[in-house]
Amino acid sequence: MKLEKEIEKIILSLEENGFEGYLVGGCVRDMLRGFVPKDFDIATNANPEEIRKIFKKSYINNDFGTVTVISSSKEGKREIQITPYRTESDYSDKRRPQNVYFVKTIEEDLKRRDFTINAIAFNPKKGIVDPYNGKKDIEKKIVRAVGDPKERIAEDALRMMRAVRFFATLDFTLEKETEKSIAENADLLSHISQERIRDEFVKIIMSSKAKEGVEKLRKLGLLKEFLPEIIEGYNIKQNKHHIYDCYQHAINALEYAAKRDFNMHVRMASLLHDVGKPKTKRGEGESATFYNHEIVGAKMAKRILERMKFKKDDIKKITLLVRYHLFYYNVGEVSESSIRRLIRNVGKENIEELLMVRMADRIGSGVPKAEPYKLRHMRYLIEKVSSDPISTNMLKIKGDDVMKKMNLSPGPVVGDVLNILLSKVIEEPSKNKKETLLKEIKTMKDWDKEKIKEEADFAKREIEKVETKRDELSKKRYWVT
Repeated sequence: MKLEKEIEKIILSLEENGFEGYLVGGCVRDMLRGFVPKDFDIATNANPEEIRKIFKKSYINNDFGTVTVISSSKEGKREIQITPYRTESDYSDKRRPQNVYFVKTIEEDLKRRDFTINAIAFNPKKGIVDPYNGKKDIEKKIVRAVGDPKERIAEDALRMMRAVRFFATLDFTLEKETEKSIAENADLLSHISQERIRDEFVKIIMSSKAKEGVEKLRKLGLLKEFLPEIIEGYNIKQNKHHIYDCYQHAINALEYAAKRDFNMHVRMASLLHDVGKPKTKRGEGESATFYNHEIVGAKMAKRILERMKFKKDDIKKITLLVRYHLFYYNVGEVSESSIRRLIRNVGKENIEELLMVRMADRIGSGVPKAEPYKLRHMRYLIEKVSSDPISTNMLKIKGDDVMKKMNLSPGPVVGDVLNILLSKVIEEPSKNKKETLLKEIKTMKDWDKEKIKEEADFAKREIEKVETKRDELSKKRYWVT
């Protein structure tokens, strides 16, 4: 495994000062999988003060024994964490150790790691240290706890979420005993902060196996510990418009969002868009109704996201997408004013993401097309009502300038002159400067009203042609007629 020169240089600096240095954790795992790591972590038998002295020029801080230094390379500056070999004990709160001890060997340090695929160390000269056969588990694509899985979970219950995250992001399977221990200890997740759970959950839904990841969380009993509202939709049958229950529909919608590589807001909204259905269901069978489920769902989504400590801007956007995902649109039935109202409610900047959620909703319902004709037609109308109209307001001069330059009183002639100028600007946009337009007005100073009216009528026809062409291009872009 080849290392970047700057990373190798850090390890060499430790060795030149009489210490060991090994790459550990995810960076070794990624290199063994053939990927270039995003981050590098180094373990050493030097203590924090000794590390600081070696890297006094690039030292940043010492956070709970982990020393951060700056590495400079062609890719720019980045932070490298250097941690002394250590072991931990007494995890009374299932989150963090009561005691941390520095140890002498890399083997002792690797004992405290969560999974075998992360319990591998690498030194450019000494090679790989792999006491738990993590390399073999990487080759077999298996997530296996180091030693006794129950002990690893008891030390930090978040490891259960991390196991599912690796299942989803790496496309690995969970080793039988590790999976069994997670299922038996899922309730320990209640000891973990919502922020830490949120971070792992976001990584799961942002993976290509987002649907499988959420389903694994449900089967192992983890999902009900932090997102029970989604479980409420399990086996809740829908009406004639759906072939799946509420839960299956939600994870199918998420699956489509993941396949299309939609952003986090769209993926979360796709998962939560029908979260209000179980509480609003009335009746059974094909005629069941879920009136106002989008309103109830938006309120529930807001509470969920606040509970999980999402950022305020994320909460606002995701909640908005859930609230308006059920917008009604049929070609010929919905007016332009209705589209304008939707844009006002949602915000022009959020419309595209709203349409993404709608597509995920459709595919999640079992229909074959994500974007049927009526949705493409709606895109066309959105563009139409959102585009700035071609009008004299676009000009760099106003009616007062025309009246002053041509010695005119307020009246239709002023508007005619502006339309003549607008047609000239459309033909040659560079003319839309006040000085240039005033020169154009000067050429019209001796025109009589009939001449101005005749030129203005011609100009209006030319402007109309441009508007028609723009509309035709927009229709063609969305394949509508």
